[in-house]
Amino acid sequence: MKNITLFLGILFILSSCSAPEISTEEKNKVIVIGTIHSGHLTEKEYSVDVLKDIIRKINPDIILTEIPPDRFEIAMEEFQTKDTITEPRVKLFPEYVNVIFPLSKEMDFKIIPTAGWTKEMSDARQTKLKEISTDSSRTEEWSQLLYAEKRSDSFMKLSHRENDPYWINSSAYDSIAEIELSVYNDLFNEELGLGGWNNINEAHYSYIKSALDEYKNQGKTILITYGAGH
Repeated sequence: MKNITLFLGILFILSSCSAPEISTEEKNKVIVIGTIHSGHLTEKEYSVDVLKDIIRKINPDIILTEIPPDRFEIAMEEFQTKDTITEPRVKLFPEYVNVIFPLSKEMDFKIIPTAGWTKEMSDARQTKLKEISTDSSRTEEWSQLLYAEKRSDSFMKLSHRENDPYWINSSAYDSIAEIELSVYNDLFNEELGLGGWNNINEAHYSYIKSALDEYKNQGKTILITYGAGH
């Protein structure tokens, strides 16, 4: 009798509950591609055309780019009116000037700028790094950075895959790049202020997160394109 009462009680509870709503939200697919900036113009393995083919295969709805918001509008207007980009910051990146902007003519995707870079930050960082590198009292610190850079470069070359786009977008590449970048970050992040390695990446991520939040659960394919070191 006790079991029957318990069973009837469970039936009553279940019948009293409204049916759960079926969510119509659909998760996005987020893909990250590490780029090599000017290297796309010189390295056949990861050339402009190779990157174009990769993006065509991904067929994104949205591309989040390493372009500062205040530079993007200028670059886009130049591209739409003159079919060229002369904006000083953006023109440094072949992945945008030679790949993504041209692809926007044949593909249907939205370009969103998400870089935390500013000219003032960059100028201040370069000035500070020059001061550090020429300060005789900081020779040991600078030597540590140069040694870390040399180690990263040597391991990259030993891989014999340093220009392979698939390897560049692997955890093995990240581990080797981290040899240099971790030293750079540990030594100078705080001193470089907004231009420090962790600091600039946090600024980038803030923009990226805002964009991902805006398009959350819309069934989009979102491509994030940043320098592979990031």
